[in-house]
Amino acid sequence: MYTESEVLDFVQEEDVKFVRLAFFDLAGNQKNLSIMADQLPRAFREGISFDASNIEGFENPEKSDLFLHPEASTLSVLPWRPNTGKVVRMFCEIKNPDGTPYKKDSRHLLKCAVKEAKEKFGIEFEIGTQFEFYLFKLDSEGEPTKIPFDNAGYMDIAPLDHGENVRRDICFTLEQMGIIPEASHHEAGPGQNEVDFHYSSPLEAADNASTFKWIVRTKAVTNGLHASFCPKPLEEKPGSGLHINISCNQKEKMPAIIGGILNRIQEITCYLNPTEKSYKRLWEGKCPHTVCWGKQNRSAIIRVPAGCDSGKDSEKYLELLSPDPGCNIYIAITLLIHAAIEGIQNNVIPEDPAETNLFDAEIAKKSKYKTLPASLKEAKALAEKSEFVKRILV
Repeated sequence: MYTESEVLDFVQEEDVKFVRLAFFDLAGNQKNLSIMADQLPRAFREGISFDASNIEGFENPEKSDLFLHPEASTLSVLPWRPNTGKVVRMFCEIKNPDGTPYKKDSRHLLKCAVKEAKEKFGIEFEIGTQFEFYLFKLDSEGEPTKIPFDNAGYMDIAPLDHGENVRRDICFTLEQMGIIPEASHHEAGPGQNEVDFHYSSPLEAADNASTFKWIVRTKAVTNGLHASFCPKPLEEKPGSGLHINISCNQKEKMPAIIGGILNRIQEITCYLNPTEKSYKRLWEGKCPHTVCWGKQNRSAIIRVPAGCDSGKDSEKYLELLSPDPGCNIYIAITLLIHAAIEGIQNNVIPEDPAETNLFDAEIAKKSKYKTLPASLKEAKALAEKSEFVKRILV
C-alpha cells in the first residue's frame, strides 16, 4: 500500500524504466498506456491524457480527451520482465479534463458502491472468486486450436493432468505480485483448470481477478498454449464459470443479501453473462439457472456451502454460481453490492432453501421458481427495462 512519494522513491531506487498505466473498457478488457518512469510525477500531478474515442464504449469524438490518474497503492512489479530496467503497473482512475470522475469508469462505479454500503448502512463486503478456464494447444503457426492441453478430469493429477506446472507458474507469479491464491486444480473438462482466491475487499478482489486473467494468458503463451476464458469453448464439454463468494461484516444481514440478489438477478444477468455462449453454458444441463438458493445445493444459483450455516439466519457467506469469466468483474460486483444493499434496506427475506435437484428437467418443470434468461437477447431486454440498472449504470 504505497503512497505517491514512496512510489517515486521506489521507482528511482529499484531501476524502474517503464510504468504501465492500466484501465478497463466497458467489457472489462484491460487497456494499457506505458510511460517512461521520469513522467510519473506528472502522471500523479496532472494525469496522462489518452484518446478515449478509440476505446470501445467510450467513443465520443467531440470530447475524446480523458486522463489516467495512477493509484499509488496498486503498484506492482511485473516479475516476468527484466530485473534491469524494471516494469511496474498501476491501476488508474479515469477522469474528465476538469478532474471529475468519468462516468464509464467501471472501477469508479465499484468504489461508489462500496462507499455507499459503508457510509449509509455500515456494511463492509468481502469478495472471493473462483475462476475456471481452458488451456488449448497452438498450431504450427502459433494460432490457437480447439485441441485441449490434456484429457484429464476433475481433480486428476499428473501425468493425466498436463496443466499442473502451468498452474504452479501462474500461482508463483501471482504470489510475486502480492496476490495469494487459495487453491488450484484440474477441472472437469479436458484442459480445464480452476484457481480460487481468498476473500478481500471488493475493489482488491476485482483488481486481483483482472490481474489473474492477464497472468494466465501471459503464462499460457510462454508455455506454448492458449488460455480461454470463454464460458463455453467446447460444445460437448463443461463450460467455464466464475463463482463469486460474498460475505459482509454483519452476518445477520446475509438472508436479506441473498433475497436482494435473487430479486434482481434476472435484470443484471446480461452483465454477469455477457456473450451468446454464456447462455449455452447456463442451459447446458449442469449449470444452475434456477432463481433460488440452497444449502449445499449446486443446482440453485446461490448456495450456502457446508459449514457456513449453524442456524436459519446465520449464513456466513453465499456463493453465486451463475456468472462466467467473460464478464466485467467491476460492473458485476457493483451490481451485486447494490442488489445486496437493496435487500438489506427493504428486508427482502428469501423463500426457504431449495432442497431438490433442479438439474432434473422434470423436477425443475414442476417447481415454482423463475429461471435466468435463456438468451443474451432476452437478458439485454430485461436490463433495458430495469430501473435498478439505469439508476446504477446510466
